[in-house]
Amino acid sequence: MRRRRLWVTAAVALALVLVATGLYRLVNSRTYQVAGELVSRAGTTEKVVALTFDDGPDEHAAEVLAALAAERARATFYVVGSQVERFPKEAAALVAAGHELGNHTYTHRRMVFVSPGTVRDEVERTNTLIRAAGQKGEITFRPPTGKKLVVLPMYLAEHGQRTIMWDVEPDSGRTPTAGEIVAEVRARTRPGSIILLHPWYGSGANTRAAIRGVVSALRAEGYRFVTVSELPAKGRGDRIHSAARHISGAGGGR
Repeated sequence: MRRRRLWVTAAVALALVLVATGLYRLVNSRTYQVAGELVSRAGTTEKVVALTFDDGPDEHAAEVLAALAAERARATFYVVGSQVERFPKEAAALVAAGHELGNHTYTHRRMVFVSPGTVRDEVERTNTLIRAAGQKGEITFRPPTGKKLVVLPMYLAEHGQRTIMWDVEPDSGRTPTAGEIVAEVRARTRPGSIILLHPWYGSGANTRAAIRGVVSALRAEGYRFVTVSELPAKGRGDRIHSAARHISGAGGGR
């Protein structure tokens, strides 16, 4: 009887571990979510890439804009709503310069195990601020640290808002030199790649310094830069219905 109880306890513990592991992979997957459209890289052989910047804006917007203008490259900025409220002129300047704004929530909180009301508030408040900054057309969404479970994808699917992830992230969770950022981007970029960078705050100094090098290095290899909404539509991230498919690519982001 005692041995049987031990076996049952062990089986329950194993089941819990497996469930927890599955949830972790689902929450962190870059290539799958339970509803709606998710894009981590455009399925194309064309040498196009989308340069994306998370968080911000802040007082460093002029420096970032100058680097992009010097290289004549357009980018997509996943902005935090509370930062847009603090720096409305900087957010408007990004749009005026021809760049695209995406939604990175209002508070940059992790969007798992949250209520539908919280999701609605985080997304809609930021959408409103993005429109006030002058953004026209589609507003895509990127979850903070890339984490999502059920409520967030369901809300986005219901409102026709695409989730945009990434496949190149040279500065997530660490502080590489500008040269290291350029080298990693160059090594990992493929046609259709979505590159994630964090150029804001004091911690983003090396990333800001790397922007021109990233653009020039990839352009020398024949790449051109487009915004996320301009990525080729073919195979760019069709809805995946099976939870057994592509629950992988976890980690990264801020």
